[in-house]
Amino acid sequence: MRAADLRLSDLFSFSPKGGVMRFAGERVLLFDAVALGLLRKQLIESFGYHAARAVLTRFGYGHGWRTAEALREEIPWADEREWRIAGGRLHRLWGLVTFEPVEPAGRRGPEPFADAIWHDSYEAEQHLLHLGQATEPVCWTLAGFASGYLSRVNGRPIFALEESCRGKGDAVCRMIGRSREEWGEAIEPHLAFYETDCLDASLRHVQRALRRAETRLLRAERLLAAGDDEPEVPGLVARSEAMRGVVAMARRVARTNATVLLLGESGVGKERIARLVHDASPRVGGPMVAINCAAVPESLLESELFGHAKGAFSGAVTERAGLFEAARGGTLFLDEVGEIPLAMQAKLLRVLEEREVRRVGENRTRPIDVRIVAATHRDLAAAVAQGRFRQDLYFRLRVVEIAIPPLRERPDDILPIARRQLSEAAAREGEAPKEIGKAACRALYEHAWPGNVRELVNAMERARILSEGPTIEVVDLPPEIGGTAAAIPSGKGFSPRPLAEVEREHILATLAAEGGNRKEAAAKLGIGVATLYRKLKEYAEG
Repeated sequence: MRAADLRLSDLFSFSPKGGVMRFAGERVLLFDAVALGLLRKQLIESFGYHAARAVLTRFGYGHGWRTAEALREEIPWADEREWRIAGGRLHRLWGLVTFEPVEPAGRRGPEPFADAIWHDSYEAEQHLLHLGQATEPVCWTLAGFASGYLSRVNGRPIFALEESCRGKGDAVCRMIGRSREEWGEAIEPHLAFYETDCLDASLRHVQRALRRAETRLLRAERLLAAGDDEPEVPGLVARSEAMRGVVAMARRVARTNATVLLLGESGVGKERIARLVHDASPRVGGPMVAINCAAVPESLLESELFGHAKGAFSGAVTERAGLFEAARGGTLFLDEVGEIPLAMQAKLLRVLEEREVRRVGENRTRPIDVRIVAATHRDLAAAVAQGRFRQDLYFRLRVVEIAIPPLRERPDDILPIARRQLSEAAAREGEAPKEIGKAACRALYEHAWPGNVRELVNAMERARILSEGPTIEVVDLPPEIGGTAAAIPSGKGFSPRPLAEVEREHILATLAAEGGNRKEAAAKLGIGVATLYRKLKEYAEG
């Protein structure tokens, strides 16, 4: 027997005469979901969250452990692995939750022992129904069941925790399972719920938990009063009202499958918002695939997006799936979509409307299951009026349009981003983070930031490297930010520099501010791309 072939009829039996239901040879009972929800509510109201979680987690753990034992004895498994993975199948058969394993392409960081999306969790549903939205994950019985089942079939303790939960407002419930060693210190606050005397321990800890909660609330109030700059989502700072609005809209649209168009200047963080839309969506278990449409030659773009058959063109020695197929079940991020040529726009529109793709050199079509997030720094409405962008594709992409403001319009984000960059760099290099001096702070606020967040990040990395003390000073900032380039010395202390050297420094600084994007750098410098290429070649040869 394989786990995928498991049916209720293989395990469930009912005797109308005796009125006894059995599952895998053991007597079982049917419970109404609402009744379990009311039990949860009464446990929480009577004993508090900590004790209620302890009871339900331990119940789930025992249920998972016993189920694993019963399945091993009753089912002739094809191999041990089928027995180990059957727990997720049972969750679906019992109607507890729809189990969807997360594919490796959707993971970031160290690979967990178990990783799955839980759709339609009855626990999250009942918690929301009876108690409203929580501040922490609430699928305690399901997590306990997964822990008990995995621990039994693997012969060692495995702890399943929710990384996200619909009960606390997330798009989906996501379970991560690891051994105690793999969890490290992160598992310590949760171990009490898995101990055999967890209820007694929980009741003893209620008072201490309340004190800790009060301490956290007081700390949060102080941080809010002080204007704490902690980012709302990983890798993204949103202190300004404008950026908070962008984040809120991204989170709202993330729960749907609507196509999203991100607008904003180069370097404002469009890819960060695209990542937020993916991570906060039900598709988080699938991959997020990104392509910069401006960086791929027109002759290769169709093959890159749609794939190609073997022999479709010179060099196509094997068949290859395109990015639409590679992003199946996840999100495809089309960056700089405004640079796609008109002929290619028509093909892209067909794919988006018909939800199927045809590889280059093939006649048959293949269905696709992707969510599209597109981004551009261009004014697409103006491009449509000028005939450079298809109007039907424009409307197809902008189902939901999110405009990300430039950094100069959200000054409240400047210092938090700068400090975050210094903190991340310090952690990466294993050194203490540097502070930003008052004069340097003023210079950062007064700068226009034509390169937006990308320019700020590069400026802080440069300042961190050049700074010799614990504090970033104005002299450590790039000349165009610190103002040192504007003040031209004269008199005896003035040392003239060749014009070519000044030009070279300015061009390289502009290129760095644009994150290496030569097209954008050329536009900012007011020269042609060919001229910029030629000068860069001269610098490399010199």
